[in-house]
Amino acid sequence: MHTGRRAVLPTLVAVLFGAACAQPTPAPRTLPSPVTGFAAIQRSFAFRIIEVPAARRTIAWGIDDGGQIVGSYDDSAGTHGFVFRDDKFTTINFPGAVFTVALGIGAHGEIVGSYKMPGEPSVNFHGFLRSTDGRFEHVDSPPFKNTIAQRILPDGTILGCRHDNDFGASMKGAVLRAHNHSETQAFGSMHNGATPDLRRIVGLYNYAAGDRSAGYVIDDGKFQPLVVPGSSATSAWDVNPAGDVVGTYRDSVGVHGFMLTADGFISVNVPKAAMTRVFGINTSGAVVGSFDAGGRTHGFLATPTRAGP
Repeated sequence: MHTGRRAVLPTLVAVLFGAACAQPTPAPRTLPSPVTGFAAIQRSFAFRIIEVPAARRTIAWGIDDGGQIVGSYDDSAGTHGFVFRDDKFTTINFPGAVFTVALGIGAHGEIVGSYKMPGEPSVNFHGFLRSTDGRFEHVDSPPFKNTIAQRILPDGTILGCRHDNDFGASMKGAVLRAHNHSETQAFGSMHNGATPDLRRIVGLYNYAAGDRSAGYVIDDGKFQPLVVPGSSATSAWDVNPAGDVVGTYRDSVGVHGFMLTADGFISVNVPKAAMTRVFGINTSGAVVGSFDAGGRTHGFLATPTRAGP
């Protein structure tokens, strides 16, 4: 496996996507404003548990349009990434790393995520890109020490964040491309997803001197906070090509997942779960995430059973 370091993004991206042409997509639909409140709408889901056998914890982080799911799991040896396809789990470990998480899966089956090497401090995370033939490449944002690779778009653009020795002042949400990158100036921020044309980017950031967290939506370069009304914390974790945003929020009852569409707001809760978190969404509106029940964290897939509303 080749793991040579490259500036900004690996040469492999150009090989995979250099000849590809971006497909035109409609502009994302306008979302309701949290200032005026979100109208609650109903949507029914069929839930399926996604759990690596014998794992202590499983989290589903991303899903593609074919239903392939990527995530992470913990066992006695540490934390590993996985891809779940055709009802089969395949473990993903960056070579030599003691910690690997698979966070996003692209339209061509390539996977991005993060890893740590032995002896590194807890703040350290390095990005990777794994091609469909199993090759790994580093994903870096020089001159910063650390990079998290969260999502990959059809043209090979990677979203995530870069930081040095903290998750505050030096941490900025970033769009990483083969020869350049751009970033937001929001404090303690991370880009978690975008529409294929980058007209809508979603993520999370810290505000009020780092005491609270909020999501954000960047539409055509305009940054807008995203806070679920009545919540004490909100995070936006992904967006599909239609512009539907998913994430998590905390209120007086507990932690919930959510989906925000042009039609309104949907609270997503796994039945009988103590906590539900939504991290990924695909074009058809299927979502993945994690939930807590029975003293453990499990992954899940929630598939819409009808179009809404």
